[in-house]
Amino acid sequence: METNSYTNLSDLANEELLGIFPTTSALPHVIRKRGIISNFDGYSRTDGDSDTTSYGVRERKILVANMLPLQARRDPHTGKWCFSQDEDSILLQLKAGFPSDTEILYVGSLKVEIDAIEQEEVATKLLEDFNCVPTFIPHDLQKKFYLGFCKQQIWPIFHYMLPMCPYHGDRFDRSLWQAYVSVNKKFADKVMEVISPEDDYVWIHDYHLMVLPTFLRKHFNRVKLGFFLHSPFPSSEIYRTLPVRDEILRGFLNCDLVGFHTFDYARHFLSCCRRMFGLDYESRRGYIGLDYFGRTVYIKILPVGVHMGRLESVLNLPATSTKLKEIREKFKGKKVILGVDDMDIFKGISLKFLALEQLLQQNTQLRRKVVLVQIVNPARGSGKNVQEEKNEMYLTAQRINEVYGSESYKPVILIDRHVPRYEKSAYYAIAECCIVNAVRDGMNLIPYKYVVCRQGTSNMDKEMGIAKDTARTSMLVVSEFIGCSPSLSGALRVNPWDTDAVSDALNLALTICDIEKHVRHEKHYKYVKTHDVAYWARSFVQDLERACQYHYNKQYYGIGLGLGFRVVSLSPCFCKLAIDCIVSAYKCTKRRAIFLDYDGTLVPKTSIIKTPSPEVLDVLSALSSDPKNTVFIVSGRGRDSLSKWLAPCEMLSIAAEHGYFIRWNMTDGWDTSSLTADLDWKNVVEPIMKSYMEATDGSTIEYKETALVWHHQDADPDFGSCQAKELLNHLESVLSNEPAIVLRGQQIVEVKPQGVSKGYVTEKVLRTITNSNEPADFIMCIGDDRSDEDMFESILSAVSAPSTTCAIPEIFACTVGCKPSKAKYYLDDVGDVVKILRGLANASCPKVPSPQAHIAFESTFS
Repeated sequence: METNSYTNLSDLANEELLGIFPTTSALPHVIRKRGIISNFDGYSRTDGDSDTTSYGVRERKILVANMLPLQARRDPHTGKWCFSQDEDSILLQLKAGFPSDTEILYVGSLKVEIDAIEQEEVATKLLEDFNCVPTFIPHDLQKKFYLGFCKQQIWPIFHYMLPMCPYHGDRFDRSLWQAYVSVNKKFADKVMEVISPEDDYVWIHDYHLMVLPTFLRKHFNRVKLGFFLHSPFPSSEIYRTLPVRDEILRGFLNCDLVGFHTFDYARHFLSCCRRMFGLDYESRRGYIGLDYFGRTVYIKILPVGVHMGRLESVLNLPATSTKLKEIREKFKGKKVILGVDDMDIFKGISLKFLALEQLLQQNTQLRRKVVLVQIVNPARGSGKNVQEEKNEMYLTAQRINEVYGSESYKPVILIDRHVPRYEKSAYYAIAECCIVNAVRDGMNLIPYKYVVCRQGTSNMDKEMGIAKDTARTSMLVVSEFIGCSPSLSGALRVNPWDTDAVSDALNLALTICDIEKHVRHEKHYKYVKTHDVAYWARSFVQDLERACQYHYNKQYYGIGLGLGFRVVSLSPCFCKLAIDCIVSAYKCTKRRAIFLDYDGTLVPKTSIIKTPSPEVLDVLSALSSDPKNTVFIVSGRGRDSLSKWLAPCEMLSIAAEHGYFIRWNMTDGWDTSSLTADLDWKNVVEPIMKSYMEATDGSTIEYKETALVWHHQDADPDFGSCQAKELLNHLESVLSNEPAIVLRGQQIVEVKPQGVSKGYVTEKVLRTITNSNEPADFIMCIGDDRSDEDMFESILSAVSAPSTTCAIPEIFACTVGCKPSKAKYYLDDVGDVVKILRGLANASCPKVPSPQAHIAFESTFS
C-alpha cells in the first residue's frame, strides 16, 4: 500500500532534498584508531553488500539512542565543556548484562548544543574518555525533530491520541517528517563511520530512530541489527492513520530482531504487518518470526528491568536515611500514598486526584489520616496540551485541599520541582502504597523502584533502627494500560478512567492485612530482582546473536527506493536465468521436458483477463510442435478453462487441477489420476466451508471437479486468518479417515485428493519419458507460487536418483520473482518468462510429428 510519501523518490534522504550536506570528513583525524574507525577516509556509499572487511577487530556492541548517557556542563572558570556519565541512563545500566570484556560504543546526541568550532575537540574527548560518538544536530533541526515530529506526531499516536481537530493534537506536518528523516540520516552516517559490519552488533533504542535501520541495511546488507521500542505500539486502526506508516514499518522490518515490552504491543505490530504488507508470523521453537523477503525478522517480548545495584547504592547514602527520618516524622500517624510521574498528558495525574477525592468523600474515617504525595518530574515535551494538563492538576489538588484539608493537614502534597534521587528513594521507602494511574505508558519502572526501596538494605535498616527480620510490605495500584502491569501479578490493576474502581483499589490497598501485603511484596520483589536490566540486556543480545547466525549463508539483494528499501535473502547459488545460457543448453539437447505453471507465469496474477496473449499462444505452439519437446502446462485450474484458452496449441500437454486430469494433446481424451477415485468427501467438506463462508464476510468458495477451495483474501485480514486456522483444524479432524488432504495456502484453505500434486505430475511424466528409452537430457520448470515448489523439488529428487544408464540432464528450475525458492534460477516477471520461451522457440526446428509417433508415446504413458 503506497502512501503520499517519498517512497517513489530515488532517495528520501538525499542531501539536496533535505538540506543536508555531506561532511568533509568522518571523525576528527586524532580519533581515527584501529578498532574504532573502519574505512575512516570515507565510508563506502555504494548500495548493496558493501560490508567492510575488519582486521583483528573484536566483536563490539554499538548502542544507538537519541541521547548519549552523559551529563554536560561548562566549567565557569575555564569555559571548557565537562562531561560525566549519567548513572540513571538505561544505556549505561544495560552493560551489566554483557561480559566484562565486551567493548561498547555509544552513538547519540548531547543534551546541550555544541558550537561548531568546539565539535571536533568534544568528539575527541568523548570517544577517548567515554567511548561515545556524538551526533551533532543543529538547534533548529533538533527542535523540529524532537519537539516537533517525535513529541507532537509520533508520541501522541503511539499513545492512542489522534488529531481529530486542530485543538486536539497537531496535524501531520511533512516538514517535521523531513526533519525526522534528516536526523536519522545523520545518525546513520555516524554509525557507518565506526562500524565493522562483519563483527559488530548494532542495538537501536526507541521511536526517535525508527527509519535508521533502513539506512544501515541499505549500506550494509548483512548488518547485525536489533531494535527495542520503549513506548507502546498502537493498534493497527490507530497506527494506519499515520501518513508515513509504510516507511516506518519497513524500518522495523529491516532489523533482525525487534523488541517490545508486552505481547499486546507485539500483537499490534504483527497485525499492522499483516494488514499493510500481507505478512504472516509463526512461532518457531518458542520464537515469533516474520518472513520478510527471505529474511526472518524475530520478535522479542520482554519488559525492561531496573538496576538493582544503582537503587541499593542510593538507599545506602546517608542523605537518604536523613531524608527518610525527616519524612517519617513529617507524616507521623498518617498513611502515605505515593505517585511519581512525568508532567505528561498520558500520566493520568488528575484522574488520580479525582480517585483520592472520592476516597475521602466515601470514607470519612480516612480523612486526616491519608496523604497523597505526588512528585511531578519536568515535562519532556511542550505544547498547549501539557500546559492544560498542568493547570487542571493544580486546580484539582487545590480543590481537594480546600474541601478536606486544614492549616495542619493537606490531603494532596504536590512536589513540582526537580527531586534528587535520594529524596525520591526516601519517599518510596516510606509510602504504604504506590499508584501509577497512566492512561497509556510504554513500560513505567516506578512500581519496580518502589518495591526495591520498600525492601530496603541492611545498611539502611541499621540507620533507621529496623530489625533485620522485619516483614517487608508494599502495595501497588497500577493501570492496566502500562507495560509493567502484566508482570506485577500481585498488584491491584485498575482502569484509570474508572474513578470508582481506582478509589476502591486505594481503599483496599490501605486496609488490607499486613500478611497479604507481605505476600504480595515478596512475589513482586522476587520478580524484580531476577528480571533486572542486566537480565533484559543479556536476553536481548542472545536472541540478536541467534537471529544473525546465518547471515553469511545466503545471498542478499537490495530492492526498493528511498525508505522503501529492503533486502531479499536468497540461497547462495540462486541467480537470474540468462537467455544465452539456457538457449545454448537447449540447442545441444535432443529430448526435452518443459513444465510451465499458468497463473503468475504465463499470465500476470494481477490481470483481470486470464486468457493467454497471442504471443504466449504463439511460443507455446512453436515449442510443443518441436518433436524433441514435451511441453506441459501444469495448473490448479479446471480442465474446461485450460482446454478453451489453450485450444490453438494442438500439441500442447495439459495437467489440470494439480495433475488429477492429464491430456497429452488437444485431440486426446483426459486421463484421470489412478491415486484415488473416491470424491465422496466433498459432500462432507462443502457444508462446512459454506458455514465458514457465511460467518466470514468477504470469503468465497471455489468449486473444482476434484477439489474445494475456501478463499479469504477479501475478508478482514485478522479475522480471515483466524477463521482459516479454525477451518483447517475442523476439516483435518473430520477428514482424518478420508482419501483427501487439507492444505493452507496464501489466503486459502484447499481440500483435494490425497497424493495429487504438481510434483506428482512431473515425476510421472519424467518416468514415462525415461521408460520410452529416450530419457530427457533437458528439463525446464517455471512457476511462481508454493505449489510450484513441489515441481522444483520433484525434478531435483528425480534426477538425483542413482542411475547407471542415463546421463545427468541439464536442469533449469526457475521461479518467477526474486524470492526464496527451491529453484536455482529466477525471472523477474511474466514478460521475462515469455522472452525466455521466445528464445527457445526460435532455437527450435518446428516439425509436425507424425500421428504414429504420438500414439506410440501415449501408449507408453498409459
